[in-house]
Amino acid sequence: MRVSLLVRWLGVVLLLTLLAPGAAWAMPGFDAVRAHWQSSETVLLSREGEVIERVRTDATVRRGQWVPLAEVSAALRQALVLSEDKRFYEHSGVDWAAVSSAAWANLLNRRTRGASTITMQLAGLLDEDLRASGGGRSLAAKAGQALAARALEQGWRKDQILEAYLNLVPFRGEIVGIDALSRTLFGKAAHAIDARESAVAAALVRAPNAAPGVVARRACGVLRAMQAQADCEALDFFTEAALKRRAFGVADGMAPHFARQWLRTAHAKGERTPLSAPLQRFAGGLLQRHLRELRGRHVQDGAIVVLDNASGEVLAWVGSSGSLSEAPEVDGVLALRQPGSTLKPFLYAQALAERRLTAASLVHDAPTQIPTAGGLYIPQNYDRHFKGWVSVRTALASSLNVPAVRTLVMVSPDAFFAQLRALGLPLRESGGYHGYSLALGAAEVPLLQLTNAYRALANGGRYTPPALRLGQPAARPVQAVPEAAAFIAGDMLSDANARVPTFGPDSVLNTRFWTAVKTGTSKDMRDNWAVGWSARYTVGVWVGNAAGGAMHDVSGVSGAAPIWAELMAWLHRGVPSRAPEAPAGVVRAPVRFAAPSAEAQRDEWFVQGTQQALFAIKTEAVDADVASVEARNASEKIGVNPLARGRILAPASGTILALDPDIPPRHQRVWFEAAGAAALAWRIDGKPVGRGARVAWLPWPGRHEVQLVDAAGTVLDRVRLEVRGAGLKPPS
Repeated sequence: MRVSLLVRWLGVVLLLTLLAPGAAWAMPGFDAVRAHWQSSETVLLSREGEVIERVRTDATVRRGQWVPLAEVSAALRQALVLSEDKRFYEHSGVDWAAVSSAAWANLLNRRTRGASTITMQLAGLLDEDLRASGGGRSLAAKAGQALAARALEQGWRKDQILEAYLNLVPFRGEIVGIDALSRTLFGKAAHAIDARESAVAAALVRAPNAAPGVVARRACGVLRAMQAQADCEALDFFTEAALKRRAFGVADGMAPHFARQWLRTAHAKGERTPLSAPLQRFAGGLLQRHLRELRGRHVQDGAIVVLDNASGEVLAWVGSSGSLSEAPEVDGVLALRQPGSTLKPFLYAQALAERRLTAASLVHDAPTQIPTAGGLYIPQNYDRHFKGWVSVRTALASSLNVPAVRTLVMVSPDAFFAQLRALGLPLRESGGYHGYSLALGAAEVPLLQLTNAYRALANGGRYTPPALRLGQPAARPVQAVPEAAAFIAGDMLSDANARVPTFGPDSVLNTRFWTAVKTGTSKDMRDNWAVGWSARYTVGVWVGNAAGGAMHDVSGVSGAAPIWAELMAWLHRGVPSRAPEAPAGVVRAPVRFAAPSAEAQRDEWFVQGTQQALFAIKTEAVDADVASVEARNASEKIGVNPLARGRILAPASGTILALDPDIPPRHQRVWFEAAGAAALAWRIDGKPVGRGARVAWLPWPGRHEVQLVDAAGTVLDRVRLEVRGAGLKPPS
């Protein structure tokens, strides 16, 4: 029987000798094998070529990147050759000495390493038929591998054979190739693998699914062949610990949310993304640092987007605060949130384009009550004070809510809704659904699309979608906002002086270079924004909680704006930003204002044909406005004492106060006004709150009854109201 086996081995040798020269055509070339290789991890590169993220895209196997032989440690190459093929550099694909030894071992019934060379094993990895035929252990399979090995040796260099083998060989479980092995089990790149790790790797080739003790014993033999002194006891503990690891280290991953979105589109493997690695790294660190400073105010999450104005390329995409968040998988760049006052620039731009207003037009910032299906809508301002008659420039830059609502009444919610959709904002409900609250950001929008809409203003009102691909062909721009109106809106947003009435002279929004910016906060302080642009970049920042919880005393100026300002400063640390030149159709003319407006004369920008020199309000118009409010209030009285010698002028009965979360708590006051008796006092829910014809009240949520009483405590008038929105504790 043993003689028969020896004869069969000799027959294989003869067959190899006769057929090997004609088999070269059967094996692929090295370049083709390398080009066909696909990692189970898709690596995303920055525009600079730096790895920014590694994403698992093949769940069936764990393969890393193809590693050139020069980037594999010398120790690993030595260990593999000693373990698998000692005469690798001497034979031509088949180790005849090993074949002879294996044949005699078969004859004498002795155990032997076997005669498969590295080249023969590689042939089995490249040819599916050879892999399927008994695992390469039958004589026929050996013969096929040997023939293929001779063919490989004729067409490939030795270094190519060893390189391909290291990248294709299975090591353990789902791990294939040296890159996946080194990063998974050893947490390092292949070039850094030491002698001990190399011995373990070589042992896994021989016994990929063996128990840790068996792998350690095999590794000990390899290590002793490599060096005289080998600590096999320590190797045993090391092997057991290494085989328990399953993490594929991604120390340089910095854009997980962008990676998910990027992979949803068709992109070539190895293609660079538009992200800038230094900017992405800075933006992520900046967001975490500022959120740590806001600890104690119930703020966990944030998101940042930076767009290139010209190309629309996404230069930075920070989807969450990472470890600071309880929901780090939620992408704040794409999540739908209420934008607050950040929609106002588009509203005023539309009013300018429709020639309903100019930047110098006077709008009345005073208490107003707009009847709606849900009650009276009563907008308030950021600082809880009303400025009277102000210009549109001041109203926008100072983020006054009442003028914005009055402007939406002119434009109409449906027309404004259509304008926002033209700018790429994916609003789900109609303008009529949101009503006049649409002026103050009642709809929900993602940060990416909101930032890109601001980019449209930066580009003269021309809209194109954001680009996730580097060098992506530019889409044909759509003129969503007339260029003249977009320019004037940007000029108003860049005016630090016009911000002073609300934000003061030292606002964090004031940059040393030209920028246009707007903040916003949604109701109940759930969402906090700062979005704006420079000559080159558009930056959007959102701060809040992914779970939707309210922040504590955080507005656009204290939450998102500092992040926006610092990021803009970093972007322009060596790059100037100058104000844009006025486009055709825009003229600059001097204007002056008459009482009751207190604005100083100045030069102002106009859409051509709308300019005028004097802006004034007729006194009788003001008187008529006040009289209409008093008449409406008088018609809505309930339970008024017929002998009353005083009456409540404001607020009207049935008022619903929708408090604006942009307003700091110290400014959350409502003014009660009365006329009539000299000695007047006010009660709320039966408790005294002040005396006089005009009293400020710090509201808190709920339904309340307001009473006006005389010196004797007789009720002269009463109204009922409801407070909704940002909650404050009742005064002690």
